[in-house]
Amino acid sequence: MKSGEYVAATAAELATTTAADKVAGGVSQKALFRRRGEIRFDGDTLTLHGWAGGQDLTLRSGDVTSVRREFTELYGRFIGGLLDKGKPLILETTADEIYLLIDRKEFMETTDNKSWEKELAAWSSRR
Repeated sequence: MKSGEYVAATAAELATTTAADKVAGGVSQKALFRRRGEIRFDGDTLTLHGWAGGQDLTLRSGDVTSVRREFTELYGRFIGGLLDKGKPLILETTADEIYLLIDRKEFMETTDNKSWEKELAAWSSRR
């Protein structure tokens, strides 16, 4: 089992951020990524605890159509930090895209997304 702490937002949520939100996001990603909690992966399911209103989001490999780690128009290098380790982990699901920052170190602007990307990409391709 693999676990950590996440902050997250859907692509739709990031698309509606204001300029003020983006400025605040330069100081703390929590201004942009308002969903947060524990993430757990047991090899069969990926669970984002506390996803919405205290309810968990549980994904199976068939729910995830792609896994990638990159800066995008919605969350770019300026906001995420210049380092490769600041790239968001993006899960494209059958419902929406989910942007994740896993075990993010606020001042270092680093995450554990790279190690999660490899494992989740292999898992999602098992469908």
